[in-house]
Amino acid sequence: MNASRKSCLLAVANVLSWPWRLLPARWREGVFTGLFILDSRGEPQGGLAQMLQLQDRLDWVTNERAVAFGEGVHPKHRLTRYHDFFVEHIPEGARVLDIGCGVGAVARSIATRVKGCEVVGVDRDDGRLAEARAADNPDNLSFVKTDVCDSLPDGPWQAVVLSNVLEHIEDRVGFLKAILENAQPKRVLIRVPHFERDWKMPMRKELGLNYFSDAEHFIEHRLDELNAELAAAGLRSTVTHTLWGEIWMCCERIESDRQ
Repeated sequence: MNASRKSCLLAVANVLSWPWRLLPARWREGVFTGLFILDSRGEPQGGLAQMLQLQDRLDWVTNERAVAFGEGVHPKHRLTRYHDFFVEHIPEGARVLDIGCGVGAVARSIATRVKGCEVVGVDRDDGRLAEARAADNPDNLSFVKTDVCDSLPDGPWQAVVLSNVLEHIEDRVGFLKAILENAQPKRVLIRVPHFERDWKMPMRKELGLNYFSDAEHFIEHRLDELNAELAAAGLRSTVTHTLWGEIWMCCERIESDRQ
């Protein structure tokens, strides 16, 4: 759904919601539960598929409300504390390239919390970059518009951050190889969705339903799949965490073992 259509839909919803919300919450929940039960009846496979697809719509609304609650920033940033993982694995004084920086939340955390570092966030989306630049940014943080598949800001970089980026790339091995060649990082910090986060993911796949958390994803990795892609690109994980339905990794070049 594009941004203008989404804004229009939400504006209409805000107007129409007030008479609905006059009903007690218990009644509203009862109506929805009854409708869900009715919609799921019949052949079990079809009913299960219908409920999983409805869950996608509910997740969309839940995330929209979460961002509104967080005044433009999804609360997952502070609740899961994944920023801490990046900060803790970047040395003082490092030059850091945050690829696919979005609105700059991770880049801003690194710039303000890692002593003496220089951080450059890159993205190809004008709207998100405008929001990133409009924030209260420290002097050691800047943002650049570029498609990293075509070019990167001049390196070398001690660390490259890929936070929810790899799953958007079709040729991930080629992408990682290009980063290693052009950015020359000492480490690559990765965060991706974990396919094995919930039984519903393989169930969705078995039913032929969408099991990606974003329509622009090419993959949501199993741990063995991610490790295989990293090895093919010349990287190995030195730290791996699987939590909050995600995989977090700190990676280094494989050839560094021979130096």
